[in-house]
Amino acid sequence: MPPFRMSERRTSMLGALLATIGPISMSIYTPAMPELVHAFQTSDSAIKMTLSVYFAGFSVAQLLAGPLSDAFGRRAATLLFVGIYVVGSLLAAFAPGIEWLLAGRLIQGVGASVGITVARAIVRDQFTGTQASRIMNLIGIMIAIGPAAAPTIGGLALAAFGWQSVFFLLIGFGLLICFGVIVFMRETSVPDPRRALPVPLLRAYLELARESRFVSASLVLGGSIGALYAQATLLPFILIKVVGLSPTAFGLGMLMQSGSYFLGSVCLRYAAPRLGGDGSVRVGLGLLGLAGIMIALSVHFVTPSYLSIMGPIAFLAFGLAFLTPHMTTSGLYPFPHIAGSASAMMGFIQMGGGFAGGVAGSLIGMPLLAFGTVIPIMALISIVSYVWFVRASQRTATPQQANEESPHEAGL
Repeated sequence: MPPFRMSERRTSMLGALLATIGPISMSIYTPAMPELVHAFQTSDSAIKMTLSVYFAGFSVAQLLAGPLSDAFGRRAATLLFVGIYVVGSLLAAFAPGIEWLLAGRLIQGVGASVGITVARAIVRDQFTGTQASRIMNLIGIMIAIGPAAAPTIGGLALAAFGWQSVFFLLIGFGLLICFGVIVFMRETSVPDPRRALPVPLLRAYLELARESRFVSASLVLGGSIGALYAQATLLPFILIKVVGLSPTAFGLGMLMQSGSYFLGSVCLRYAAPRLGGDGSVRVGLGLLGLAGIMIALSVHFVTPSYLSIMGPIAFLAFGLAFLTPHMTTSGLYPFPHIAGSASAMMGFIQMGGGFAGGVAGSLIGMPLLAFGTVIPIMALISIVSYVWFVRASQRTATPQQANEESPHEAGL
């Protein structure tokens, strides 16, 4: 039993506030990427790397943020890392050159890593089964709202005040999170400083790495969410430079992606009682696979347009909303004693997928070719990983798990 128990509503609101720091920091920035090429007199690839280093800092730092939240408490770890995030945002805002911008984005990623890690951990600290999945779905709905508006806000700020204003907005967002944590967040775990020691930390990660059900669930998320993050490094150059959208129009155009995720999350609340957790995941993966096929075909056989690019992304985002809640709760379920570390490692694999996809896209060089190659491959990885997850679940399922993750409840 956690030392303090927050209501479902408060947990959902705080979880959404924390979880959105990662995607908002990415999506509000993307309209400025082509402008930054001129501002820093550098190449497209160098600016794409500002997203890749953000992913790298985000994914690796989660492996530290999670155990620190287990060791010293969710509140203390959150305030520490969000403070780092604000410092990184300041460095990026006043960067005199591309090297400083890369450093600022790396530090931003390190600080933002605490968001999704602690959001998942505070849910696992307090809730399981139906309640946990329901809260994760609510967090998913609210997550869609922030990133939906962020590219539009970023594009408008860029047009009105220049690229530095984007980072000033992120500084303000970081300070808002600190205020929310200090005033509204209660400590949901029992801190144990020994969990931050090297031996217990290594033991916890080895325990997770040996659990095939956890690894396979994380890879499902790594392939699917990673695909969504990877395409973020490519879409600004495709839609602005190839299709011809302005930065402001690009920001508005990204509403199709976030709106589809929001719609999928709302539909899941009504469909889950009939589909169940596994059924919801299969629908999501089916849409993910369809999106991968559409992307591969459209890039090679259709003249690039807004609809030919964003139509498949809408299917991908809608499907992602269906599969994320159940795969997250299923992967974290067996590890209440190391919820922070489990959430961190899941996030590391998830963001690692985005980092790998972004780097692959940069290495390919041509944005359209990278888009038509990397995203379908990542969708395939997600589908294959789910087959592994099903087989692992059949080998390791216990009566208690079957009861808590019943077909009619787990996907709520």
